[in-house]
Amino acid sequence: MKIHLATDHAGYSHKNAVADWLTQEGYTLVDHGATVYDPADDFPDFIARAAMAISRNPEQRAIIFGGSGQGEAMLANRFPAVRATVLYSNNPEIVQLSREHNDANVLSIGARFLSIDETKQHIWQWLHADRSDAQRHNRRIQKVAAITKNIHT
Repeated sequence: MKIHLATDHAGYSHKNAVADWLTQEGYTLVDHGATVYDPADDFPDFIARAAMAISRNPEQRAIIFGGSGQGEAMLANRFPAVRATVLYSNNPEIVQLSREHNDANVLSIGARFLSIDETKQHIWQWLHADRSDAQRHNRRIQKVAAITKNIHT
C-alpha cells in the first residue's frame, strides 16, 4: 500500500517517526514535506501535495499532521475524492468508524494532542480497518461523491 505523508512544523517530529516506522513495516511512502523543521512554514504548502495525490488515486492513503489536524483536514477535503478525518484524541473508535462508515482515505493527526506511540497505534488500526459493506454506508459515500463531483468545476 502506498501512503502519502505531509506536515508542517507542528507535526514534523510525528511525521518523521511515523515514516521510519511505516518503512520498517514494509509500506511504500511518499513524503510531501516538510523535509526540514521550519517554525514559520505553512501547512497548505505540504498538505495540498498529499491531498492532490489522493485525489488522483483515491484508493491510496495519506496521513497528514498538524498542531490540531483541523486546518489540514479542511484543506484536504477540498480536493475531489478525498475523505479526510481528524484525530486529536486517544479514542480508537474515531479511526475505526472513519474507515468503516466513511471509507476515509486521509487521516489528519493533531500532533499536539497525541504522543508518537498513541499516533502509531491509531494509524495501525486505521490502516487495517475495513470499509463497511453496509448499504447505508455505501449509499452515503456515493451521495457525497455525487454532490462534490461538480463543486470544483
